[in-house]
Amino acid sequence: MSLPDLQSRMDAMASVRITPPDLIILDVMLPGKSGFDILRDLRESPETTDLPVLMLTARGQTRDREMAERLGVTQFMTKPFSNAEVLESVRALVRD
Repeated sequence: MSLPDLQSRMDAMASVRITPPDLIILDVMLPGKSGFDILRDLRESPETTDLPVLMLTARGQTRDREMAERLGVTQFMTKPFSNAEVLESVRALVRD
């Protein structure tokens, strides 16, 4: 697996649109722009509208989960979770 060296959110979005990955793991709380905003951008772009997105958060609030679901998240996980749980989710999302 190879990960590009991306310097900004704009670089990341451009890279994802050009070469969509099998899955995106996205945190809700990010500097500069929230994970919700990035998820919205992903769902609005034809190249990434169906891309599986696993969203993670330390905030266990129901409204965060509901917002993510409204925006089209594939799966939502609240911390704490084990590495095994994340791997299981990743494998299931990539298989689908």
